[in-house]
Amino acid sequence: MTDLTPRRRMLVLAICCMSLLIVSLDNTILNVALPTLRREFHSSVSGLQWTIDAYLIVLASLLILAGSTADRIGRRRVFQTGLALFVLGSVLCSLAPSLGWLVAARVVQAVGGSMLNPVAMSIITNVFTEPRERARAIGVWGAVVGLSMAMGPLVGGVLVDSVGWRSIFWLNVPIGLAALALTARYVPESRAERPRRADPAGQAFMIVLLGTLTYAIIEGPGRGWGDPAVLGAAALAALSLAGFVRHALRAPEPLIDLRFFRSVPFTGATVIAVSMFAAFGGFMFLNALYLQDVRGMSALHAGLYLLPMAAMSAVFAPLSGRLVGTRGPRPSLVAAGAATLASAVLVAAFDAETRDVTLFTAYVLFGIGFGMVNSPITNTAVSGMPRAQAGVAAAIASTSRQVGNALGVAVIGAVLAAGTSGARSGGSGFVDAARPAYWVLAGCAAVVLVLGVLTTGRRAARSAERTAALFETAEPAAGGRHVTGASTR
Repeated sequence: MTDLTPRRRMLVLAICCMSLLIVSLDNTILNVALPTLRREFHSSVSGLQWTIDAYLIVLASLLILAGSTADRIGRRRVFQTGLALFVLGSVLCSLAPSLGWLVAARVVQAVGGSMLNPVAMSIITNVFTEPRERARAIGVWGAVVGLSMAMGPLVGGVLVDSVGWRSIFWLNVPIGLAALALTARYVPESRAERPRRADPAGQAFMIVLLGTLTYAIIEGPGRGWGDPAVLGAAALAALSLAGFVRHALRAPEPLIDLRFFRSVPFTGATVIAVSMFAAFGGFMFLNALYLQDVRGMSALHAGLYLLPMAAMSAVFAPLSGRLVGTRGPRPSLVAAGAATLASAVLVAAFDAETRDVTLFTAYVLFGIGFGMVNSPITNTAVSGMPRAQAGVAAAIASTSRQVGNALGVAVIGAVLAAGTSGARSGGSGFVDAARPAYWVLAGCAAVVLVLGVLTTGRRAARSAERTAALFETAEPAAGGRHVTGASTR
């Protein structure tokens, strides 16, 4: 794919960004409809959490599998399959007669969505081979992530108030079908020369780990932390984690090669992604409920209130991409952590939600932080790695984002549910219950700030070089691990 003309490369980037648009938008567009879903389906807080986390858990669990499958049978083929499944899942969501059916349809959506982002990133990293050009392309990618996820509440508010909550899923259909047609015409097929083997055991461990951990966190406040089902889920999650690590250390080609984590920048990018997206998922969940249930706003009005966050994210995401290309990831990561930390502390310690001026200030700061973080996460994860490993590294970074998002909704929802004792009360009861949740968000932001400094220095860069050398020098006979390249077919 390296012989494509500049115009064709930009077209491929645009097509990949179309898939990212609908997947990322779907992560947040449903938030603004949560109060409507609660009223229509008489749902509890945990039920609302599952409408979001069922999608995120499946997405996170299958991202790496989808990427390796695409390397093996063809990236364009898997990309098209993902688009078709995502469109189908969106249609099923719009027709769901109950909350249970909606959650099931979200799972179908997520299976399709898992085939889009890692495959698209693999295509991009093989199309844009020059480091500075690749950084700019990843900057565009990060801008689409920031814009689509932050714009979700506004777009969702318009659709929920004007047409109804089901219409938010119809939005994916024309975009998905257009991307499907354009992919068939303009995206060349490609495969890895030596694709990684499937790892069904590692995949099973990951699915069980994420599913049981999320179940324990979400259901704990309602059932009680001593409930046998909650305790059993937590124990199974711990056993799955231990099994996953043990298997990864022994398997010739594990789902996640733990040698990646010898790279300090890669490890930092992974933890930063989990922390920042946990903050984002929790922030969106809290504010969707606060603005509508406590302040009594309509879905559209709530979306408009969140517009300062969306606008700042849209402005600062491309700026961050350029900054990463010229100055490296540290300035963007430090700015992201500092702005997000200031936003969370403003609400947690200074009652920012009690006045519009301070509430909007918190939204602006959060939008700046979220807009700044996406480009350095992806760039740091793939930089220094051999090009053949860039797709796997990017897939792990994407998985980290979704894991963080799911955990953020689960943990913040659990804190909120515990504070309100499962009641639907608003006003001061909700505000008091949300206060500890904002301190959790502040902690996540502090992790981003600290790691943004510690994992982007010269010593960290040398660790990335040593890690890359492990993959460059490994022979296929040595445990079956080898470097693969991409070829266009």
